[in-house]
Amino acid sequence: MFSGIVEEIGAIQAIEKSLAGAKFSIVASLILDDLKVGDSISVSGACLTASHVGETGFSVDVSTETLHCTTLGTIPVGTPVNLEPAPKLDARMGGHLVTGHVDGIGMLRARQQDGNAVQLTVEAPEEIIRYCVPKGSITVDGISLTINAVSERSIAVAIIPHTAKVTTMGLKQIGNTVNLESDLIGKYVERLLQGSAALTPKSAPMIDREYLQKRGLL
Repeated sequence: MFSGIVEEIGAIQAIEKSLAGAKFSIVASLILDDLKVGDSISVSGACLTASHVGETGFSVDVSTETLHCTTLGTIPVGTPVNLEPAPKLDARMGGHLVTGHVDGIGMLRARQQDGNAVQLTVEAPEEIIRYCVPKGSITVDGISLTINAVSERSIAVAIIPHTAKVTTMGLKQIGNTVNLESDLIGKYVERLLQGSAALTPKSAPMIDREYLQKRGLL
């Protein structure tokens, strides 16, 4: 579980692909002090496990499923990535609850300056749009962001100067792809409502003379 508060921008140093998946070597510094082998870490929104930790970076194994469902399957060596270790239970909770299970890939369609912020329009699949609401939360490349507007095919989010500086969103250009994870709460609400609809309420019994006779009440 993550919060969507990026702690550092790293960079892909090497990629070793095979039929079983891939191994990524990632350059980092700030997060290495407390990172251990076996720890979960969000790499641009995808939850991965550290398989090796060194003095200048760490490695992760990436499954074929993750390569297929996220931007990690197409990014080249040298690409900057957002990094967030799993927070501790006693840490301050910023952002929102993020699982690191990417729901789909979006594409940056527009970028416009708005005062000190940058308004981004991100095209998203329908299965993600259905969980988006204005002023709700969404994770874009591992960053917890507030949705400003929703249309049939896209969402709009604002990037403040601090976010642009400490995450890769300050580098994103029109046409770039991003990992998207919709709000977890919406998924659970939908599932619960589906379960409720499947339960047909029992009709109340007709209490008449025959009903009472069968139960020995007359």
